[in-house]
Amino acid sequence: MERNEADYTIIFDGGSRGNPGEGYGSYELRTRGGRHIERLSFGDHVTNNEAEYRTLIAALRAVLAHLAASDADPKTRTLAVRGDSQLVIFQVTGKWKVRTPHIRPLHAEATALLARFKRADVQWHPRAMSVRTLGH
Repeated sequence: MERNEADYTIIFDGGSRGNPGEGYGSYELRTRGGRHIERLSFGDHVTNNEAEYRTLIAALRAVLAHLAASDADPKTRTLAVRGDSQLVIFQVTGKWKVRTPHIRPLHAEATALLARFKRADVQWHPRAMSVRTLGH
């Protein structure tokens, strides 16, 4: 599924200043009608991987809130997700195991949210793509 074929496209990136440190993230949400970028802050003592997962979860919740506001069923919508975190992308697609205990709940939430859509095409993309879209 290409980005322009999906009903919604999420491009996400997260990180921390220090690892752990001050967590941050941003995502771009694209719909057929436009696009919106959201910047997030997660406070202190956040790892890069936690920030990546938290950003993806925030973006998925935003799509679901948008659908709920318009009385649309997520099971009738398609989603494309792109991110440069191999760990997050390969864990939510089932290619990699989740070995870190504190990441397990984040993984469980992200995969549960993704499962609410008709189809979710989750793919890794190079860091340059995230930087070009989100600026970090």
